[in-house]
Amino acid sequence: MKKSKFNESKILAMLKEAEAGMTVAEISRKYGISSATFYNWKSKYAGMSGSEIRRMRQLEDENNKLKRMYADLSLENNVLKELIEKLLTPVSVFRPVFYSAAN
Repeated sequence: MKKSKFNESKILAMLKEAEAGMTVAEISRKYGISSATFYNWKSKYAGMSGSEIRRMRQLEDENNKLKRMYADLSLENNVLKELIEKLLTPVSVFRPVFYSAAN
């Protein structure tokens, strides 16, 4: 995933400028972002302090790491289950047919 070129303090500064009366179009032009990005940040970070935003990003990173770990372990588990299944399935046993000499 692409890392944002804006850190928490810049995002908070943009949100404060909007609260101070600057229009979204002016902020978008000034910082080179789209208005959609601004509104996404506003919905995500409105009312947070810098330390809260940093903590939230740390938790998101940790959550992504744990999700990747779970996916890897789940995949390994499925592969091992399939292997065990193959090893424990009985192979068709050859049963010899005996013919009587009377025929």
